[in-house]
Amino acid sequence: MKGVVLIVEDKASMAEMLKTTLQAEGFQCLLASRASEAIEMVQKETPDIVLADLKLPDRDGLEVLRATLKESPDTPVIIMTAYGSIETAVQAMKEGAYDFITKPFDIDHLVVLIHRAMERRRLYRENLLLKEEIAERTGTPTIIGKSQKMIEVMDKVRKVAPTKSTVLLLGESGTGKELLARAIHLLSPRRNNLFLPINCAAIPRELLESELFGHERGAFTGASTRKPGKFELADKGTVFLDEISELDTALQAKLLRVLQDQIIERVGGTAQIQVDVRIIAATNADLKRRVENGRFREDLFYRLNVFPIEIPPLRERREDIPLLAEHFVKKYAREMKVKEKRISPKAMEILMSYSWKGNVRELENTIERAMILAEGDEILPEHITMLKLEVQQEDIFPMEGPLEETTKAAIRYAERQRILKALQRHRWNKTRAAEELKVSYKTLLTKIREYEIE
Repeated sequence: MKGVVLIVEDKASMAEMLKTTLQAEGFQCLLASRASEAIEMVQKETPDIVLADLKLPDRDGLEVLRATLKESPDTPVIIMTAYGSIETAVQAMKEGAYDFITKPFDIDHLVVLIHRAMERRRLYRENLLLKEEIAERTGTPTIIGKSQKMIEVMDKVRKVAPTKSTVLLLGESGTGKELLARAIHLLSPRRNNLFLPINCAAIPRELLESELFGHERGAFTGASTRKPGKFELADKGTVFLDEISELDTALQAKLLRVLQDQIIERVGGTAQIQVDVRIIAATNADLKRRVENGRFREDLFYRLNVFPIEIPPLRERREDIPLLAEHFVKKYAREMKVKEKRISPKAMEILMSYSWKGNVRELENTIERAMILAEGDEILPEHITMLKLEVQQEDIFPMEGPLEETTKAAIRYAERQRILKALQRHRWNKTRAAEELKVSYKTLLTKIREYEIE
């Protein structure tokens, strides 16, 4: 079905002819013979296009136009008019009609007009989403990794992408769940339609229901017009539900219906709207435990868990760290319009040894800061200011091998940090730093060279 057309025409023969023609083109048709009937249908049903005669028994087509635009501003209205009413038709265009057509008209011309109106509606909705910065469609996601675990993840992505199956992405915060969701979408037959990400934890429950399912005019205070929800807007596309574990119990039931029947109802409405949407969900929580605790519906869990993909944390695929770090260096060199910087061996050693609780996102933030701090051509250890670094001993000091090696590493780390802080405190005046540290100027210079401090 290409869409729903509401035909507002008081002559039964004309209405039936239009209905037969448009149904042959793949449209579903609703019929109304009076303006009041049409306005009521616009408020209760969900037409994609309104085709209205200008002269109706009770009121004129302009009132149908105004009521439609008030209810749903993105619904195109085409006015049918007799030759002598062209001035009124022009007035309809000024008030927001998509177009008008004079009777008698060529039916093929009307069909072309309706197809164009449907395309206009699609573009309007897509533009709405772009303005909300929901749909990012500017290229293929860059997924970097040569580790065996990431190779296995990407193999699963390639296998599931062409299917209609629901996917559940599991992994810690910052592992790249949305990136993988976008990859699945772009590798699927839905790639030319919308990908809409929703963070279930970032939107209050009362607003989230409206965001997902839309609302009717007057459904709540401030709902002055009908608004389509993300499931409706993403028809034939993909909806990515991040942090699905935070979804309210009542909304879990509604989501279950979408998964089972592909049917939604707007907030404050009763009309059942058929949608064709693929759902990709993600969480960093243990959904099985939440099911056991009664915080997550078991039936919804099994519906979501059709094809689970577990994304490993960065600390479990350390061989990918150099590739990721170099990728982020190139990215921020382009963004900052500066020359690419080399990561020194000592700096890379720190990157490789850190635990990365924030995963790839934390690594990216670290490299971005390092690109700002490094004034030369090289990123050095002092430019790696990860988080507040809350450095754990196991991140810096070897926890295996001879005790003597651990002791030496601890001393080197402590000395370097102490010297660096003294230099920073005295604005890199080495004489004053040496006085504070109670070492000779020559000893300080030797240590600075040894620890590669700039």
